[in-house]
Amino acid sequence: MHALSHGTTSTPTTIAVPPALSLPAIEAAFPRRLHPYWPKLQGKTRAWLLEKRLMPADKVAEYADGLCYTDLMAGYYIGAPDEVLQAIADYSAWFFVWDDRHDRDIVHGRHAAWLRLKDRLHGALDSPAGHLDHEDPVVAGLADSVRRLYAFLPGTWNARFARHFHRVIEAYDREFHNRTEGIVPTVEEYLELRRLTFAHWIWTDLLEPSAGTELSDGVRKNPAYRRAALLSQEFAAWYNDLCSLPKELAGSEVHNLGISLIAHEKLTLEEAIVEVRRRVEECISEFLDVEKDVLRLADSLDDGTVGGKETSAAVRVCVGNMRNWFSSVYWFHHESGRYRVDSWDDRSTPPYVDNEAAGES
Repeated sequence: MHALSHGTTSTPTTIAVPPALSLPAIEAAFPRRLHPYWPKLQGKTRAWLLEKRLMPADKVAEYADGLCYTDLMAGYYIGAPDEVLQAIADYSAWFFVWDDRHDRDIVHGRHAAWLRLKDRLHGALDSPAGHLDHEDPVVAGLADSVRRLYAFLPGTWNARFARHFHRVIEAYDREFHNRTEGIVPTVEEYLELRRLTFAHWIWTDLLEPSAGTELSDGVRKNPAYRRAALLSQEFAAWYNDLCSLPKELAGSEVHNLGISLIAHEKLTLEEAIVEVRRRVEECISEFLDVEKDVLRLADSLDDGTVGGKETSAAVRVCVGNMRNWFSSVYWFHHESGRYRVDSWDDRSTPPYVDNEAAGES
């Protein structure tokens, strides 16, 4: 199927979406939007990757824009102040670099190096100011991006973000163990772990500085709000699994919903693809239902007071951006060079990863 994308250029481009990955419901009901700051965002994140030495200069020049990391965030956090979106985009780019470092540590059997990095990331999260000049660019990059994110909302939000990300780091450690030991988690084990390795609650937390306010526990834990947030993230994680399955099979991965279905539910590859797609489509239809409940929640919060009106507006912004996540994730997977495994010289080694720079020569 061919579909119209309004992504990285000033004029719409036609993107060929393979039939197995095509989602007409997204193309019809989730129009693509892009934050107006995006052109500056792309250039500044590219410069930040260079400044922080997170990617070699030749890799940044050749691949950074085509990886579309900034497009993903600019399509999600619509309405965010420019400085908030910039901090989020840099953090997101860091996250992809960290994910690649984690993968290379596994591929090259660097257990001790991973354990050192894990401990240092915990430290940078708790004390970013003390890690800004760390010798490891991945540690310093986290410290810089987190320090900036912590400046937008009160300490209670910062503590929640840190708590959620500490769990993400530990989940990456569990994934390291599973992959090095060749352990394919069961479907339920995988789904629980995936919510952490995909950082579901981190991206949800970041809706709040984008909306300019910290939401109360009562709002965030409202069943409709929480369900809508979870569905937007589950869609993203499972659609990522659908799109990255060839890449991860080529790399002898064990963490993919399709791989767990094949290993533990005895599905064929074709059956697993159908099942992952079914789950993805259910996320879309269920979100469209629960979105209405969140909008009713927003209406109920507007009690005539200034505070009530502001909270109501913030909830509307947050659920609107949950909706944006569907289209942004969808088009990202068809625009980003991160998933064009068929064009790589080695299907198990992304060309934007520099093994020698990472000490793997």
